[in-house]
Amino acid sequence: MPKDTYESPLNARYASREMQYLFSPDFKFRTWRRLWIALAEAELELGLAAVRPEQIDQMRAFAQEINYEVADAREKEVRHDVMAHVYAFGEQCPLAKPIIHLGATSCYVGDNTDLITMREGLVLLHKKLVAVLAALGRFAEQYKALPCLAFTHFQPAQPTTVGKRATLWMQELLLDEEAITHQLAQLRLLGSKGTTGTQASFLELFGGDHAKCRALDQKIAAKMGFPGCYPVAGQTYSRKVDAQVLDVLSGVAQSAAKFAADLRLLQHLKEMEEPFEANQIGSSAMAYKRNPMRSERICSLARYVIADALNPAMTASAQWFERTLDDSANKRIAVAEAFLATDAILSLYLNVAQGLVVYPKMIEKRLWAELPFMATENILMDAVRRGGDRQELHERIRVHSQEAAKQVKQEGQANDLLRRIAADAAFGLTLPQLEQMLAPAAFVGRAPQQTEEFLAEHIAPLLRQHGDAENMQAEIRV
Repeated sequence: MPKDTYESPLNARYASREMQYLFSPDFKFRTWRRLWIALAEAELELGLAAVRPEQIDQMRAFAQEINYEVADAREKEVRHDVMAHVYAFGEQCPLAKPIIHLGATSCYVGDNTDLITMREGLVLLHKKLVAVLAALGRFAEQYKALPCLAFTHFQPAQPTTVGKRATLWMQELLLDEEAITHQLAQLRLLGSKGTTGTQASFLELFGGDHAKCRALDQKIAAKMGFPGCYPVAGQTYSRKVDAQVLDVLSGVAQSAAKFAADLRLLQHLKEMEEPFEANQIGSSAMAYKRNPMRSERICSLARYVIADALNPAMTASAQWFERTLDDSANKRIAVAEAFLATDAILSLYLNVAQGLVVYPKMIEKRLWAELPFMATENILMDAVRRGGDRQELHERIRVHSQEAAKQVKQEGQANDLLRRIAADAAFGLTLPQLEQMLAPAAFVGRAPQQTEEFLAEHIAPLLRQHGDAENMQAEIRV
């Protein structure tokens, strides 16, 4: 690999080989040939006399054997990539040379290939996302009943469980899964629309037969595995499609970044960690450190995808009439890199989710440091049932709580609120009685049951539908 030329980190460091191939020249040019064959087959089936079966047979024979050297040399002469590949294909298929690309424009192969590539990219991302849900589901099941301190505003709040917190991450991914599924269901091909979308060239080829022009689109779509084509278009398919697809990718990035940010905070609190390999170095200077570098990378790449999603939105808004070319350079960078970066994000997410480390003792320690404050309402009600005056007891708890908080915040001491209440005869409670009232499981509400219900009703059916996701492993290259 040359060291004196810029190379995208998405290729060199982050994206998987599978996603890189989908956006490679080889996948593009092989798809062009598939589209040319589909066009010729459809034209033959619709009775176009210029197309003969032996021509298509010859095209099929060379569909996967691209003579790149001929195409590259021709492009240097004509400065047109599509016509260079038409020429190269024709060199291999002399019988078919007169009918390759018959009636089509460059956008026939260019735009349809872009749509095919995005479809395959969404399929790959969907597979990885479901694998992440499977990994988080196993984690949530394992820790569904482990109480932990919850946070609102990153301030201690009513306890939850470690498993229930994982379902919050999963809920966001489930929304993304539904969005990807929706996009895949509504994605269509451009079809064969001609130079301004009117199919004028095909109407001429078919002798004015409008029904055959309509059938041509449907046949091509079926041959390429699509339910149909967009009903109307200019020379290109609407660039709103790209904007909608990247909105979905942005959503995945948002969900992953929220998870990764939570984990970074939990790692600071020493309650949970991302996996850390035996020989991994956390810091070049501080040898003891275990930095959450994978989670930080997720957040970093997610920020890029979220910002990148603005590109196709602006492109869609700037298209003039039936076609302008100010989309091309932006589109080939923005769309590809959004997929590559989202792929990298999900690979990292899967790797982290499959190796999450939990420290129950630290979780318990932090919970017990705050639980006495949260139990004061229960303590108050118990004392009132014993005959105490609510208003008086409320004031006493307020004073004791403030003094205990002062001990924690200003003196750096342990929370002694329970000892203060036990020493106050007005409550009539011993320290063992108070501690018994503070069983953490009594403060988590329905968190374990909510976790079970979510996994059974929403995750299990999805995993049954995509069983192979359970065994998927993430590729982390650096």
